[in-house]
This record gives sequence, C-alpha cells and structure tokens, in this order.
Amino acid sequence: MCNVYRPVGSLTTIKSHLQRNNVTGLTSLNELITFQNNYSASRQQIISKHELSITQEKNDLNSEISQLDQLIKVKKTDIEEGLRKEIEQLKQQLHCLSTSSKNIIRSLINYFKAHSLKRKIRNSELNFDSKISFELDQSINTLTEKNNRYHFITSHFNDAVQESSRASLWELERKKKVIDEINNSIYGAIGEQKVVKELENLSNDYFLINDFCLSFSPAIYNRQENDHIRSIQIDHLLVSPFGVFLIETKNWSDQSLNNLSLRSPVQQIKRTNFALYKMLGGEIPGLLNLNQHHWGERKIPIKNLIVLTNHKPNEEFQYVKIVTLSELLSYIRYFKPSFSSTETQVIAKYLLNLTNNHFA
Repeated sequence: MCNVYRPVGSLTTIKSHLQRNNVTGLTSLNELITFQNNYSASRQQIISKHELSITQEKNDLNSEISQLDQLIKVKKTDIEEGLRKEIEQLKQQLHCLSTSSKNIIRSLINYFKAHSLKRKIRNSELNFDSKISFELDQSINTLTEKNNRYHFITSHFNDAVQESSRASLWELERKKKVIDEINNSIYGAIGEQKVVKELENLSNDYFLINDFCLSFSPAIYNRQENDHIRSIQIDHLLVSPFGVFLIETKNWSDQSLNNLSLRSPVQQIKRTNFALYKMLGGEIPGLLNLNQHHWGERKIPIKNLIVLTNHKPNEEFQYVKIVTLSELLSYIRYFKPSFSSTETQVIAKYLLNLTNNHFA
C-alpha cells in the first residue's frame, strides 16, 4: 500500500474555515454534503417542531389559566374571610372595653385603647378591597400574562411559531451560508480524496505527499516565462521509483472546463515543475551518489499530471498529461523504475521535510 502523508489541501481549508466560523458537528465531507442537500427539509423540521411546541404551550396555558383562575377565587374568598374575622375580633375587643371606671387612670387608658381600636376597624374597612388586591396582585399579574400569551397564540399562531423558531432558523441559515462559501473546496476535496484512494492501491515503494507547499526567498526566476516564483502548491506529489509525479486534481463539471475565469491548471503545474526541477537539480542530503554515474549526472524525472474526476477535455497539452481517475494508475505504472527503494525513500523524505518545515 502506498505511503500517504498529510491531509488533502481542500480538506484542511474546509476545517479551518468551519473552525473560524464556529460551525461544529460536521466532521466529514459526507456530512457537509448531506447538510446542504437536506437544508430545506431541516428548515421545515425546525418549523414543525416549533409548531408542535407552540400548540403544546397553548394547551398548557388553557389548563393553567383555568386552574389559576379557580385558585385566585379560592384565595380571594380565604382572604376576605380572614379580613372580616380580623375586623370582627377588633369589634369584639372594642365592645368588651369599658371606658367607665372609678379609676381615672384606667378610664383614660381604656379611652385611648378604644380610640385606637376604632381607628383600626375604620382603616380595615376602608382598605378592605385594596388589601385583597395586594394579596392577589402577583397571581392576577401571572393570570393576565398567561391570558395575553394564550390570546396571542390563538390569534397569531404563525407569528408565535416564527418568534419561537427564529434563533434555530437563524443558526441553520448561518451554517448554510458558511458552508456555501466553501462549496468549491468541498467538491475539490471530494475529487482529491478520490485520487488519494486510488493512489493508495500502489505498492509501498510509492510515497504520496498531499498538499505540497513551499515558499522561496529569494524567489526562483523563470527566465522563459519572466516569472518570479515565490511559492508553489500542488494537490499531490507522488514520489515513485521512476521519479516524481506532480498531480493536480480537478473535480470540474463540463461547464467549469469551459469557464474562462478559472485558472488554468496546466500553467499552475508547469510553474510548480520548474521550481521543483531547480530544487532537485542539486545534491540531496542523505542520498549518496545520486548524481554520480560513469556516464554523467543522473536526474530525477518529474512528470506533470492533471486528474479530472468528472469530465476530461479532448485536447492534449504540451508537457502535461491529462487523465481520468480510471486511467491514473495505469499511466503511473507505465514508467520503468530508475531508482532503488532506498533512493526513492530518501527523495520522499527530503521533499516531506521541506514542506513540513514550510508549515512549522
């Protein structure tokens, strides 16, 4: 089985984008695509859930209102009876109080007590209704709130559902917007993973480095193209006993192939080839005598390969081979080995260290 290093670049882009935008619970490409496909159904599911919730709330309110109304009536009766009992007790105390006494001091005390009792009776009678209202105030307010809510749900059911489901729908819409922003990366990652799965069928003499990236300072100058190359990125770099394959994957539709605004993968891969050719032209640490042969210096062949997982153009392109997914392995295996397993491993290790240091 082929040795595989690093996740595919599009998948890394996707995960970073989701983390930055705090989208959790979607950990695979299948889950992302399922989310997109089921968006309308998920939206309706949220609405239906809140319709049931609001209906249940309405039924609960109807029962609670009836119970609370009965409770207030009972409580009011108890309060009224209690207040009347207090007034009656005050009147009895007044009746039993005698202000006529031979003891002038006692008579004076009783006089003031009687005056106080009369004032309490008068205040209790005047404030009878207000005391009842005060004791029932919290219960009545609660009843009013429940009645208002019940009438709102009854009269404006759809508005109540919309209000209840707003936060969940907003979060669903936010997730969809975040995921739609990386639609190209999602379908790119699908294509790249298809290629990786296909290349895994190669033997362990092959080494696959996904998302191979490098930066150069100073820039590498391509005189023929008048191009200063400051960085390169390729979807897959396959180190084989034959040499190195630069593989760019495109999961493009037929419409995308004809889209003039999309960057040409042919130019991209040729640019990467030039930079890599310059890098591999010298001595590679750990690979003894790579460039030494009695006929002269050996070279590391570099092949440019574009894999189209959907549609393939009919045209052929100079220095770049375009294949479908089903043609990929037969093309790679066509070339005869020119490096030993040890040499292949050292070349792979050298390139892997370069791209790992790039991300360090």
